[in-house]
Amino acid sequence: MHNATPSPSFDAVIVGASFAGAACAIAAAQRGLRVCVLERKHDPGEKLRTTGIIVKEAAEQTLLNQMPAAMTRRIEEVRLYAPSLRQVALAAPGYYFLTTDTPALMRWLAVQMHANGVDLRLGTAFTDARRSGDGWQVDGVGTTRYLVGADGARSRVARRCGLGEVRQFLYGIEYEFPGATLAHPGALHCFISKRYAPGYIGWIAQSPTGVQAGLALRHDPARARVPDIDGFLLRVGAAGGLPRHLKPGHTRAGLIPCSGPVADMARDGAILVGDAAGIVSPVTAGGIHSAWEHGWSVGRAIAAHLRDGDRAPEQIAIEAAPRFRAKRALRWAYDRLQFDWPFDLLLHSPPLRWAAEQVYFHKRRC
Repeated sequence: MHNATPSPSFDAVIVGASFAGAACAIAAAQRGLRVCVLERKHDPGEKLRTTGIIVKEAAEQTLLNQMPAAMTRRIEEVRLYAPSLRQVALAAPGYYFLTTDTPALMRWLAVQMHANGVDLRLGTAFTDARRSGDGWQVDGVGTTRYLVGADGARSRVARRCGLGEVRQFLYGIEYEFPGATLAHPGALHCFISKRYAPGYIGWIAQSPTGVQAGLALRHDPARARVPDIDGFLLRVGAAGGLPRHLKPGHTRAGLIPCSGPVADMARDGAILVGDAAGIVSPVTAGGIHSAWEHGWSVGRAIAAHLRDGDRAPEQIAIEAAPRFRAKRALRWAYDRLQFDWPFDLLLHSPPLRWAAEQVYFHKRRC
């Protein structure tokens, strides 16, 4: 008598407990799948690399609409500063952003995973995996039908499973100033500067717990440099309403994908989501909404395949990834044509205002 092939330990093992990983896990677990999430940090709120700024669409159309109000602060205006520090105020009727108490938000997501039956293993790093039958054998965990990499821009899952890897990055750094208050706390202050932020911008915003101020630039591995955030804040702090003589509390830093979705993001039971899949706007570097939507789609697709015999989730993961075609074209142009003088000259012109409003408030599905 032949022994039956043992069932896998899990239907899905997800590596990474940030927005994309949490969305994927909760979506799959809500359909009754056995889901395990591996998170190398002991505290999901520590050593963060995200600004935690959430756009209206994510705040209203996803599970994030259940965030406790005390964890968020509503921002309805963007103030865009030219290199000369001349500024223009931008807004759209009914549109807003939410800054967040991001450590508390990440801990809240962990609670949501537990509440939905996810086996969340904090302090557990992904080390290796290999093919096993029609699934994967994950070291220290067991077997799984699907392995999902939600483990960031330098995804170990992508490397171990032979999937596509992110090749182009921004490098960002952000200070938190606990308890501080901006002179104009109702705006997201964005600064254009080829000197301090080549290929991207700097920003200052009021959060529920203080002020967050950051800077990102195009990452060149051959000439890598750390953003000069101290020099940047000396230059723009007064214009952005930042109180003088502040000392930063926590610092966040890390690589941000900026070239759009990776090629070969899903194959043979292995799927990438979030930063690992390059699901980040090449222009704004905003990734929370896109990461959540893509992770949720992948979790639902895995469940529909295993529960209902629907299409392979690998194909759905590829189809669900935003292409960012227009924003990738803007990224190409910004990398090659960024000069300070056009922004100083044209800051208040209708074409620049229109373009800025499209980036910050509209056409997020580009």
